[in-house]
Amino acid sequence: MLNTLISSLKRWRKPAKPAGPRIVARSDHNLSRRDISRAALTVMKRLQDAGFQAYIVGGGVRDLLLGGHPKDFDVATDATPEEAKSLFRGARIVGRRFRILHARIGREIIEVTTFRGHHSEGEAHEAQQSEHGMLLRDNVYGDLESDAVRRDFTVNALYYTINGFEIHDYTGGVQDIEQRLIRMIGDPSTRYKEDPVRMLRAVRFAAKLDFQIEAKTAAPLRELAPLLRNIAPARLFDEVLKLLMSGHGERTFELMREHGLWRHLFPDNAALLDDSSALALTRLALRNTDARIRADKRVTPAFLYAALLWPAVRNEQQHLVDKGTPPVPALAQAAQKITAAQLVHTAIPKRFSLPMREIWDLQLRLPQRNGSRAQRLSEQSRFRAGYDFLLLREESGEIAPGLGQWWTDFQQADAEQRQQMVQKLQRPGGSKGGRRRGRGSRGGRRRNPQNE
Repeated sequence: MLNTLISSLKRWRKPAKPAGPRIVARSDHNLSRRDISRAALTVMKRLQDAGFQAYIVGGGVRDLLLGGHPKDFDVATDATPEEAKSLFRGARIVGRRFRILHARIGREIIEVTTFRGHHSEGEAHEAQQSEHGMLLRDNVYGDLESDAVRRDFTVNALYYTINGFEIHDYTGGVQDIEQRLIRMIGDPSTRYKEDPVRMLRAVRFAAKLDFQIEAKTAAPLRELAPLLRNIAPARLFDEVLKLLMSGHGERTFELMREHGLWRHLFPDNAALLDDSSALALTRLALRNTDARIRADKRVTPAFLYAALLWPAVRNEQQHLVDKGTPPVPALAQAAQKITAAQLVHTAIPKRFSLPMREIWDLQLRLPQRNGSRAQRLSEQSRFRAGYDFLLLREESGEIAPGLGQWWTDFQQADAEQRQQMVQKLQRPGGSKGGRRRGRGSRGGRRRNPQNE
């Protein structure tokens, strides 16, 4: 399919004016409206019937040309958000920095954006930049050509119209798809300063599409990476989900390390990656997440964040234990400290941070299997996540193998077999009545099994 696209480049109909777009006719591309969601086509037609221009734009066009099946389609139009809103019942205008219309068609929400103009031409209330060059507000509207050059990468600046079923390309995006390149539109340094998140988008698209980042686009990344510290932690949390939970997390991680971006999102993790087990755990967690996504299984940021922050939590806990703090409170203090430090960089909503800490807590509890503890642990809601996390720790080389296999066997055993497995754990000096020594050293106070 891609070969068909490549061969079609030779048959492009040249634009009438040099400044105009390259137009790929319907006969010269593989994109079909049958592959576009009915909701997106409805939005386009309604805008056109009202006298406005309307195009499918961005990743939807890019992915269809590559033979993919995009889940989302965005529409670009010359209608203002207010004009477009009047055409769709229940539509909402969202955003302050970039005002966007969410048009609901059935169960789908189609994102409708107005053609952007050059922000330097806007009034103060329409366009505003920070002292670092970052755009704080950008609601200057323009035409199709200005919108194309305002987009970030050439492969995302392709426009498909149902009027003639053509693709309009102002920036060489089709050629870059053919060459498998991620190329910034305009001066990369300037564009990254306008929105530092574009640096993350560059590596995300390169990982997702298996493309190379064009040399000039990649050159400023390491130098400008500290600008990510100026982005709101809540926005960076959303970007982390796109980066690491879209099925290409491990490759994205490697590219972020290569270009000096990773340490500005996860500094505590980055500081420990010289430790082979910390690096292995990070890669294994990302690889596991990628595999689950490909298998259409459930994934949660709680588990991934637990893995990314665990090396720092483990180190801090050990430091506290060495100073005399018991292991359990040491873990609680370490978890609090490392989580608070991470929140400066990326937000972690409580619906994820609480399960994350429960996964950590289970790492101290899973070795304690005597009496009825094993059964009670296996019935806890976070047991499976804690067990999976334990297996990753063993596989990474952080801890010796054995405990994970015991829990694997325990889950597969029946009630009688489970009882036998627990009995085998009793120490040689333990009584037959089930009483056993406490958590302390030999000779420590015995505890009543009824309190177990």
